[in-house]
Amino acid sequence: MEIYQLRYFLAVAETGNFTKAATRCFVSQPSLSQQIINLEVELGQKLFHRLGRTIAPTQAGQLLVEKTRRILVEVDNTLSELKDDPAAKHRVTIGAIPTIAPYLMPKVIARCRMSHPQLEVVTHEDFFPYLVDSVVQGELDLALVSLPIRDQRVVVEILFKEPLQLVVGFTHPLCQKEKITARDLRDETFIMLGTSSSVTAQIQRFCGDHNFEPKVGHKCSQVPTVKTLVALGLGVAILPASTHASGDEQMLVYKEISGVAPTREIGLVSHPRRYQSRGSAQFIATLRATLARDPIPLRPVPDSSQP
Repeated sequence: MEIYQLRYFLAVAETGNFTKAATRCFVSQPSLSQQIINLEVELGQKLFHRLGRTIAPTQAGQLLVEKTRRILVEVDNTLSELKDDPAAKHRVTIGAIPTIAPYLMPKVIARCRMSHPQLEVVTHEDFFPYLVDSVVQGELDLALVSLPIRDQRVVVEILFKEPLQLVVGFTHPLCQKEKITARDLRDETFIMLGTSSSVTAQIQRFCGDHNFEPKVGHKCSQVPTVKTLVALGLGVAILPASTHASGDEQMLVYKEISGVAPTREIGLVSHPRRYQSRGSAQFIATLRATLARDPIPLRPVPDSSQP
C-alpha cells in the first residue's frame, strides 16, 4: 500500500467520480483507476460500488475513508514540520470571503511584509462553503469566514463582531432621517449580494425577525456593484461596517439601524489535526495586531490564549 494510492482512493471517495478524482490528483483517469484496482487486490476487498456513473464506497471503503484521512493528515503534518525551518522563507495560504478579502486582507498583508519579510501570504477569495472544504482538504491553511459554521471537521476561532449598516445614496429620503428602524425598511427596494453570500442570509434573517420579506430589486456578486447601484438611487443596501472604503462618503451615506440592529461575526477556520506552521502563527499574530489597531469600526474579540 502506497501513500499515493491512498490519496487517489480518498479523492475518488470525496468526489464520487474517477475523472474528477484524476483531475484533482493530476494523473490520468486510467492510471488512477488501475491504482484503485491494485489497492483493492492488495486489501482483498472491493472499495467502491460501481453502478454506472454512480460511485459510492462499500462498507470496507467507508472504513478506509476515515483511516485514510487520519493517515494522510499525519503524513502531511510530519512533512510540514520537518520542512518548517525557522530560517527559511515561509508560505501560508489564506482564504477569505468576498466581503472580507478586499477590505481586511490588504492591510494584514502589508503589515506582514513589514514585520515578517520572509513570510509569503497567498490569498484565495471565495464563498465560505468552498473555503471550509479547502481547509478540510488541506488546500488552505486558514480561512476568514462569516459565522456561524456548523461543520465538525474544522475548528473556528471568533475574531470580531461588527455591525451591518444601512447604506443609502445622497438623494434617498432616509439619508435625512436621524433614526432608522426596521419599520422604515419594509417598503424599500433592496440591492443585495447573491444567495451564496452569508451577508444576504443575515439580512433575510434580520428582516424575518421583524416580520417582513425584503423586496429585492438587484442581486450583485460584488460589493462595489452594490454600492454603485445604491449611489444611483436604485435602492438601499445593508452592508458590513468593514466594507466602508475611503471615497464612499462622496456618494454614499452609512447609517446605524436602531433597535436590535443586525451584526455579523467573523471567525478564523483551521483544521483540528493539521500542523500549523510558523508562517500560520506569524499571520495570525499579524491579523490580531491589525484588528486591534485598524480604525475601521470593528470590535475584536480578546485573545483567550494570552494571560
